[in-house]
Amino acid sequence: MADDYEQKPALQNAAFVGLQSAGVGLVVSSVQNALETHGKGAAGVLTRTGGTIGFFAAMGAVFSYTEASIANARAKNDAWNGAAGGCAAGFLAGVRARSIPTAVASCAIIGGFIGMFDLTGRSLTGGVQDFEGPEQREERRLAFFKKPRPLPTE
Repeated sequence: MADDYEQKPALQNAAFVGLQSAGVGLVVSSVQNALETHGKGAAGVLTRTGGTIGFFAAMGAVFSYTEASIANARAKNDAWNGAAGGCAAGFLAGVRARSIPTAVASCAIIGGFIGMFDLTGRSLTGGVQDFEGPEQREERRLAFFKKPRPLPTE
């Protein structure tokens, strides 16, 4: 298995996912800013709730870097990589809350959920349809819809 493993660029993945997560953090920060009462206007997205943007970026980058680093060290693509990344990201969430028990619990919970998600095939539906090709998918789609009744011929 180690012979056919392809190394993952950990820093590149961390930067890419960190930027994507910062975008999600910007959306969340915008919603927080819109729901709060203050006189800062749109600048409140950066000044009042801007820490959310950095937190989301850090969570994404830490998860991605840890997952890729563990995969590279073990030379395997399996659920343990995602579990380790989720644990690191969860620990970061607990550190932000300034609580070691919260950090440990978040590590266990997020790591466990992501590990289980990876273990079950990285699918929320969990069905065979995730592994079928385009022909089988089209066949299943056509079988789903009702067939019109044939028109009576006179």
